[in-house]
Amino acid sequence: MLAAVQVDPILSVLVVLSIGIILISIIFKALRQPPIVAYILAGVLMGPHALKIVTDESLISNLGSFGLVLLLFFIGMEISLPRLIANWRIPVLGTFIQVAFSLLVVWVAGFFLGWHIHMIIVFGFVISLSSSAIVINYLQDNKLITTNFGQNIIGILLVQDILVVPMLILLNYLSGTSISNLDIMKQIIGGLTLLGIMIWVLKKKQIKLPFGKHIIKDHEIQVFIAFAFCFGFSLFTAFFGLSSALGAFVAGIIVAKASETEWVHRSLHPFRIVFVALFFVSIGMLIDLDFLIKNLGIVVIMVLLAFITNSSINALIVKFLGENWQDSLYTGAILAQIGEFSFILGATAYYTGLISEQTYLLIISAISITLIVSPFWILMVRKIMSIKGTRR
Repeated sequence: MLAAVQVDPILSVLVVLSIGIILISIIFKALRQPPIVAYILAGVLMGPHALKIVTDESLISNLGSFGLVLLLFFIGMEISLPRLIANWRIPVLGTFIQVAFSLLVVWVAGFFLGWHIHMIIVFGFVISLSSSAIVINYLQDNKLITTNFGQNIIGILLVQDILVVPMLILLNYLSGTSISNLDIMKQIIGGLTLLGIMIWVLKKKQIKLPFGKHIIKDHEIQVFIAFAFCFGFSLFTAFFGLSSALGAFVAGIIVAKASETEWVHRSLHPFRIVFVALFFVSIGMLIDLDFLIKNLGIVVIMVLLAFITNSSINALIVKFLGENWQDSLYTGAILAQIGEFSFILGATAYYTGLISEQTYLLIISAISITLIVSPFWILMVRKIMSIKGTRR
């Protein structure tokens, strides 16, 4: 008698998700809507809070995190590091001012709502971060990555990623959770090492990879070498308590300097598409529809507050730092949504006791809705300002 064949549960999940994504994407493409929204809604519909077709949130979230890492790796290969450093004022000064103003706006709102100072700091940090995945996809789709406009926005996102670390340290401090001296030293060492690598890359006109000539001829090993660079640097920065996406970005910069790496885009691009889609599906799975319906009013208020605050603050800062009004307002619209790293800040605040479960669910709902609405918000601002999607 033949033994029963065991079906791999991971394989089943991926097949079901693929079919769901295909069907929803076809509908959204016919409606001329962004695919990102289709991915998020696929996660909502098939996730544990709706049809319950896929209930393993951690699996999809872990797979999706690869998408964010690959996304930053590709951006590292496309960005001009000398130009990014030359235009440091907008990314560095702009981001610090934007975080400060976000905290100020939330403090004013919290004063009237009677919020505790801890909740004000958490909300201020949460809304101050924009979504690398949403923004980078938008810049790529509209061919803005290599423009000065796009480079400034990428710089802002990178500074925000770096600021996540001190934000997490402060939240742990406020909760009474002590940060060990070893962890602080690791972060300092990791930061200095990355800085040293960036300086080295800047000084080198071109980097020669070991066995470069053999790599060009072997398409199979190319995939593994590209993966090793991307995820190896991500693992390095994660070990030192820094953002894994930041490590992937640095790896992309190094690979771009090598003469034998034109094959990298071709080798990893299909993986990026799959994992980025899974990232947005994992976002959709976090949305609890019952909670969202019961608290729709306050979620809508939080979403509007985030969009209006982020758009206004970023636009005013970029204008103050020397850009024209069109670019400033466009930048504000593109950076208006709340970012994926805000999920980490919200989770840290919840699990360390700084906020209640109700507040945590509100944060998750607000972040997720801003990611869904973001493409429509940008489109609305573009139409109001008569800004073309592709810039010179």
